[in-house]
Amino acid sequence: MTASSGESRRSSDPSRPWLVHYPPHIDWFAPLAEKPLFELLDHAVATYPNNASIDFLGKTYTYREVGELVKRVAKGLQTIGVTRGTKVGLFLPNSPYSVIFFFAILKAGGVVVNYNPLYAERELVHQIQDSETDIFITLDLKALYDKVPPLLSQTRLAKVVVCRLQDVLPFPKNRLYPLVKRKDVAIFPRDDQHVRFADLIANDGRFALHPVDPQRDPAVLQYTGGTTGVPKGAMLSHANLYANAMQCEKWFPEGEPGGESVVGVLPLFHVFAMTVVMTYGIYGGAKLVLLPRFEIVQLLDTITKKKPTMMPGVPTLFTAINNYKDLKKYDLSSLKYCISGGAALPLEVKHNFERLSGCTLVEGYGLSETSPVATCNPFRGVNKSGSIGLPLPGTTVEIASIEHPTRLLPIGERGEVCISGPQVMIGYWKRPDATAQAIVDGRLHTGDIGYMDEEGYTFIVDRLKEMIIAGGYNIYPRNVEEAIYLHPAVAECAVVGIPDPYRGQTVKAFIKLQDGASLDAGGLHQFLMDKLSPIEMPKQVEFRTELPKSAIGKILKKELLAEEARRAEQAKASRAG
Repeated sequence: MTASSGESRRSSDPSRPWLVHYPPHIDWFAPLAEKPLFELLDHAVATYPNNASIDFLGKTYTYREVGELVKRVAKGLQTIGVTRGTKVGLFLPNSPYSVIFFFAILKAGGVVVNYNPLYAERELVHQIQDSETDIFITLDLKALYDKVPPLLSQTRLAKVVVCRLQDVLPFPKNRLYPLVKRKDVAIFPRDDQHVRFADLIANDGRFALHPVDPQRDPAVLQYTGGTTGVPKGAMLSHANLYANAMQCEKWFPEGEPGGESVVGVLPLFHVFAMTVVMTYGIYGGAKLVLLPRFEIVQLLDTITKKKPTMMPGVPTLFTAINNYKDLKKYDLSSLKYCISGGAALPLEVKHNFERLSGCTLVEGYGLSETSPVATCNPFRGVNKSGSIGLPLPGTTVEIASIEHPTRLLPIGERGEVCISGPQVMIGYWKRPDATAQAIVDGRLHTGDIGYMDEEGYTFIVDRLKEMIIAGGYNIYPRNVEEAIYLHPAVAECAVVGIPDPYRGQTVKAFIKLQDGASLDAGGLHQFLMDKLSPIEMPKQVEFRTELPKSAIGKILKKELLAEEARRAEQAKASRAG
């Protein structure tokens, strides 16, 4: 593409205002290949065979070693019944097994179904039956495996592959683990339903490669509440996920192929980490520094010693780093680029992290239904505070009327954020009704309220379902939270709407304070006087030592609302008695 044609394309489409202001080193029109997702790994193995691919608690694997293990696991999976379309569940914390099985399942012809290890039995039973998962992959940890036997008896699960954690630990941890952690190791039977990892890979690695239609064949079923609130599987095709890894790579052309190192502390069973840590990392031949869970000291130790260059995270992770009392003991200078997703990034959190680390922290945006990344602020270029940035290459963002979903709104008007692009899911698994609700005229309706400015940057105001309507006024919790975060005593907060007999709803704030800090409702109210309108001012404030969070550290407002509902019922019953 010549410079003149590039300029012409940048200025020729008023429906895409971001083109004129797009970072000059990134081509929004760049072609995006449609390939089987496992070819990302094949390319990395061929290009960087001797580079470190995975570092897990000090034990490293090269890309060649990972490639060979994937072949043998794929052959083993086919031996126990995996064929084209077989659903295989990953019930794992971050570990080398997470990466190896992900790509082996795809090579064997199967579909990955990600499971949250924290799920209760009821949730696991529902997802297994709904997704039609036949084979489960897990570790020999009691915390995980002890949930499996009831699933084998209550669901369609036919087999479970059990992997030994000891075998992926470095020396001498691998020798000490069964002695020191004996009480944590699960004992499982030798029968037809159980397969040991060592037995699964006892083969020559010559698996049968099934044909893949990248656009139509799902690679992953990613369960989500979705835009309608009912847990269901977003079908992410091979092409969806391959394209999103390429889009991330094009968004960060400064990355050195084969020379980057990515911290994987976010769980890979979550779509954010699955793409931004794993598939994007592997696409660029990066080293994945995997941690099994978020522990602040372990994470800071790892950054100091392993010198990673990139770290995806969620706002609570960056908040925890900002607030850690002994942060000065650690060296974060190797980090060049960090991306925040999963929830709104408060401006104070962003600015404090950048000041303390010297690292650029940008906010991105996406959903399970978009593989997940749809927009991001540029690492080099205009980074607008409070914005989720510009659409990634090949991605179109539009704002639709909430009252009339097929009508698009002009620049600056608030409505529902809609996304179209190669990373948008095929649809919801076995849910044509929900698919038709979410995808209208080729646009994915996200359920988020936002607007686009004249330069094509999108700003999320709030979730459509979280918007508070008090006395006929629309109140956006994110705006209230941003104001509360400005108070130096506040570590975390969540704002929700609770029932009010007079106004319909009223604003309640749940707050966790910084260690050693003090604040009461009166002090907060005084602080917010010049920052919020009277209608936005929290009418109730509850201080807590902790706020409920998801596996990736996202504050769970639905749990707070459920608690409020229970309190209201108890109060009602008490008055009736």
